[in-house]
Amino acid sequence: MTSHEFYMDVALQNAMAMKGQTDPNPLVGSVIVNENRIVGVGAHLKAGEPHAEIHALRMAGDQARGGTIYVTLEPCSHHGRTGPCAEAIVKAGLKRVVIATLDPNPIVAGNGVKILENAGIEVITGIREQEAMNMNEVFNKFILTKKPFVTLKAGVTLDGKVATHTHSSKWITSDDARLDVHQLRSENAAILVGINTVLKDNPSLTARIPNGRNPLRVILDSSLRIPLDANVVTDNQAETWIFTTEKHDPVKKQQLEKLGVKVIVAGGTESVDPNEVVHVLGEQLISSLFLEGGGNVHASFLENKLVDKVVLYFAPKLVGGKDAPTFLEGTGIADMQDAVGLTDTDIVKIGNDYKFSGYPVYE
Repeated sequence: MTSHEFYMDVALQNAMAMKGQTDPNPLVGSVIVNENRIVGVGAHLKAGEPHAEIHALRMAGDQARGGTIYVTLEPCSHHGRTGPCAEAIVKAGLKRVVIATLDPNPIVAGNGVKILENAGIEVITGIREQEAMNMNEVFNKFILTKKPFVTLKAGVTLDGKVATHTHSSKWITSDDARLDVHQLRSENAAILVGINTVLKDNPSLTARIPNGRNPLRVILDSSLRIPLDANVVTDNQAETWIFTTEKHDPVKKQQLEKLGVKVIVAGGTESVDPNEVVHVLGEQLISSLFLEGGGNVHASFLENKLVDKVVLYFAPKLVGGKDAPTFLEGTGIADMQDAVGLTDTDIVKIGNDYKFSGYPVYE
């Protein structure tokens, strides 16, 4: 490991500690080193607040002059809610800037590097680039497409079941796996389920971990069957949006809206269009969406090529039964050669279960 990699790892760790609280902005960490000593560290804490480089510069003070700043994402070059970090670095008198990855944001995209190089500052890029790209997979998609990064999650048996044929489902996975799920909920801006999940389980869809953030709750309900006393309507733990269709009950819509629920008509008369759902969420700066719906909801998003990542928690159990529901229903693929493949797969053990993740590859 080189010294550049060592210090960039520190910056990456600082950035990762803020996961779940910076959206729709990226995760960014920064470290300032002078004479082989860390004199400043920083991370972006929240959208609208100072960027990581500014926090590090404030900590370093005069000790920044002549030093090296490590930053996980190219310093910004534009005036937004905060000033350009590239100009602040120039003003502080740093001699070198080490960057993990360039900013995919078209209004930055190399312009920050140009400001630094034009000021005579040495710029090194590509240190821990892949790690930085992986860390900001949500931002990297959202900033280019204006659509949320969609993660499909399910807890399943080894034969892919999410319940028995009698619809018994508690609990498939271990406490450790469910705690990990709550962490993922906290890291996502919104969580989505279908109306059948609400009717069957009456979930709260909150992140029950210390200092966890409750995501926006999104429900797909084509005819507004949701009970007015459902937890997601009455508990005030998080905001709730319901996407429905033209066949919704207008009186029920008014009742829900009086209770503080936002009701959005998306689609025709039969089912909610998932494409319209992600479009509306993106317009409202919702950069990440966590799918915890049933098999048909999951299938509708996958069939529309809207799923960016799949996370499955496999419990070492077998259920069987042709009528036992699976995490992916719908019409399904006709020919095996058309099956959706997953790339960059990973599997780790959590408690007695196994957490699998991968990224769909669409033709």
